[in-house]
Amino acid sequence: MSIDRRSVLAAALAGVFTLPLPRRALAAAEVERVDALIARMTVEEKAGQMTCLTDSFRPYNPPNPQVGIQNERQLADEVRKGRVGCLFNGIGVAGARRAQQIAVKDSRLGIPLLFAGDVIHGLRTIFPVPIAEAATFDPALAERTARAMASEATAAGLHLTFAPMVDVARDQRWGRVVEGAGEDVYLGSLLAAARVRGFQGRDLRRDDSLLACPKHFAAYGAVAAGLEYGSVDISEETLRETHLPPFGSAFAAGALTTMAAFSEINGVPATADRDLLTDLLRGEMKFRGFVFSDYTADEELIAHGFAEDERDAARLAVLAGVDMSMQSGLYIRHIPDLVKSGAVPMETVDVAVRRILYVKTAIGLFDNPWRSLNEDMEKARVGAPALQALSREAAARSIVLLRNEGLLPLDPAKGQKIALIGPFGEDRANLYGPWAFYAEKGKGVDVAAGLRAAMPDPAQLIVAKGSEILGPIDGGIAQAVEAAQAADIVILALGESQDMSGEAQSRTVIEIPPPQQALAQAVTAIGKPVIVLLRHGRALALHDGVANAQAILATWFLGSQTGHAIADILFGRENPSGKLPVSFPWESGQEPFFYDRKSTGRPVVDSNIEYKARYTTTDNSARFPFGHGLSYSEFVLDNLKLSDTALRWDRAIEITTRLTNKGKRKGSEVVQLYIRDRVASRTRPIRELKRIERVTLGPGESKTVRFSLSRTDLQFVGSGNRIIAEPGAFDLWVGQSSTDGLHAQFTLYAAEAVAR
Repeated sequence: MSIDRRSVLAAALAGVFTLPLPRRALAAAEVERVDALIARMTVEEKAGQMTCLTDSFRPYNPPNPQVGIQNERQLADEVRKGRVGCLFNGIGVAGARRAQQIAVKDSRLGIPLLFAGDVIHGLRTIFPVPIAEAATFDPALAERTARAMASEATAAGLHLTFAPMVDVARDQRWGRVVEGAGEDVYLGSLLAAARVRGFQGRDLRRDDSLLACPKHFAAYGAVAAGLEYGSVDISEETLRETHLPPFGSAFAAGALTTMAAFSEINGVPATADRDLLTDLLRGEMKFRGFVFSDYTADEELIAHGFAEDERDAARLAVLAGVDMSMQSGLYIRHIPDLVKSGAVPMETVDVAVRRILYVKTAIGLFDNPWRSLNEDMEKARVGAPALQALSREAAARSIVLLRNEGLLPLDPAKGQKIALIGPFGEDRANLYGPWAFYAEKGKGVDVAAGLRAAMPDPAQLIVAKGSEILGPIDGGIAQAVEAAQAADIVILALGESQDMSGEAQSRTVIEIPPPQQALAQAVTAIGKPVIVLLRHGRALALHDGVANAQAILATWFLGSQTGHAIADILFGRENPSGKLPVSFPWESGQEPFFYDRKSTGRPVVDSNIEYKARYTTTDNSARFPFGHGLSYSEFVLDNLKLSDTALRWDRAIEITTRLTNKGKRKGSEVVQLYIRDRVASRTRPIRELKRIERVTLGPGESKTVRFSLSRTDLQFVGSGNRIIAEPGAFDLWVGQSSTDGLHAQFTLYAAEAVAR
């Protein structure tokens, strides 16, 4: 394989000098230092910089699968020989300092280690899982919580987090829905950028700046049937239009690393896909950082049937553009021989190492290898009380009020007796959700504790478990029914355990487990007012007594302050304002389901008409649609106006509407603007979210909400992968979910038509 070394190195250098804000360009002296290092490095040391292994100096999360080095002494020897560039998933300053001391003082070249970890929604202080936080529709809050996570993580000796996950998730059977922002491209892009900004801060060299690693590049959220590690068969247009924009947003916000997807795309595993990782990512998208493999994903090229053996897998991955191999050890074992044999050019290795060393330079590791390794900061910032207050705020704002037939909020002054029934009433094992292995187990606030703290007389709370999460309890339903009969209000705490969401937790049926359904049926049959608290990491298909309860709240996995946040909402201390970032289907069999689907040639207008795009058991709509979420206030939109119904090619139109709070409480509403391109050269979704605005109003207050749209907001991927906008008629809705809203129309005119 022939590569022009000068052009390759020039491209790498050019990339560094065009890094986006908030980081500065590297100084000439820094570039020279990296060049001088690379010139001195052996090929083994280069392969070492390209190797990431689990942290045996401070093991915390047991690796899965159990491969690689699991012994501190053995790992220390590898670091001393310069055969490791990054350690991951250990925390604690003392252990990190031991490892860094060996890297800086005992290795031949003294190149500092990069410390990484999975800080997905918190370290010690656990915030709502990302899909829950997405329900706030508030990028500013996501930036604040990411900044708080960075403060804790860097104080515990980390430089990088493998987050945010920015995969657009269209199938709720996929377990990793819980890690992302849901089904929408626009919302996902806003939150991707916000989380990158929050993690990294304004200055990468500060000791509380945490490198972000948006993942999984690309289209992992499109795995067939929602099956973890499955294959992706996708059109180029859908890849570019749906799955790439959140990555582009994250890169524009300054992310300097990314992670390749586990999955194959159109027959080529992402880890070995040069078209994806080099031509598209670095060529078209201008990404200037470095690429991680996912955990042993390079080695898994063999199981894919794409590589003959380990050596071949390493060759394919490095030539595709994977700069750092995670946990498999393939690079350190095989790159030296691959270079010696000519199967991998040294120039390719040099470019990968240069990218890694530039990122280490950008965060100041060469000038201060001990950054983020201060024991005083560890004591001061990990578990700081202010973080708990932010966790409670984020949790309350993540709750979505799905249904309320006049039952909520509860009035604590009435002294009503409340029966809290279900496996999650006093459960502390499932508060945090997946990816919270650094948290202190059993320390979160459960629902019962939160309710008791908010009730004038805690003795008015009766707790009955009723069933386990997945199985019945002898006499459990009878005890629950007795508790319900003795109460004025029943709260059912039902849903998924935290190990039913997350990696490798795909489900064929996204429903509440049968023992809990039976419990709910028995309790609701009594006829007492029922509130359902759902615990979950995905949208659920709800049935029978659960679906018909007087009040239903999506409470996700809310983190450390779960019980207090739920009590804040139930008793009206906080007014719910969350909106669904995922559609709740009627049936599991509707998946994959998402609001911005196509109409088909036979759309459903009347569900009684046959030979339309519907199922025989239900039409293809949502029980609770994307963007839906109720409030204790009554928000009303009216007076929709467009500055012009003719959108000129190089101009914009202004859209205004009035939002009024007709309720008796202060509250917040998320005003949502959707469009539809009526006729195009490629069929377009029935609606597309293009703008959101969170508005807070007191009782009786009104505010004019303003949006602006230009031609770029109407663009899509057309023939030949060209980004185009086409003149023609558009529908516009401004509403409070993806299925309602005030309606208007406008027309985009071509530049030539305007000129005439």
